[in-house]
Amino acid sequence: MLRIVTGTTALFLIASSIANAQGPQAAPASSERLNIADRNNLTDMRIDLTKAALQLTAEQEKLWPPVESAIRARAEDRKARVAKVQETVGRRADESRIEALRNRDPIAFLQRRSEALAQRSADLDKLAEAWQPLYKTLNPEQRQRVAALAIFVLHDMSDVIERRRAMMRADDDED
Repeated sequence: MLRIVTGTTALFLIASSIANAQGPQAAPASSERLNIADRNNLTDMRIDLTKAALQLTAEQEKLWPPVESAIRARAEDRKARVAKVQETVGRRADESRIEALRNRDPIAFLQRRSEALAQRSADLDKLAEAWQPLYKTLNPEQRQRVAALAIFVLHDMSDVIERRRAMMRADDDED
């Protein structure tokens, strides 16, 4: 079991480093961005790794499709949010930083942010709802694996957030 969790964690590390290259700060045409096929492959890999780490029984397999669908829907919604940010950034690409700050509409920004957070919240609710029936059937070892994966994902997300904050601070210091 330790080998499975270790292997899964290593693969999540690799996959997360690829995903981090697609952060919203980069220019829309950046070569660091993942294309649609790469993003889909990354989602497939994460789903396969999660399922493999769980080692589902035949009965549990029947409860997996809603979980996979919720994971895929959440990934699609994230892609749409990133595309929307890229579109907004693209419209302002010709402006200097000072012009962009002068032309910024804080109310529109707050509304866009609120919509994005509401979508993320709804996606997480759907994901939790999809996981609940399956989670109830997991044995203690499987639950430990889910917990380990969740802790890893949360830790990885906090690292990404901190790197983005540091980049924003660095950008602010340059001005």
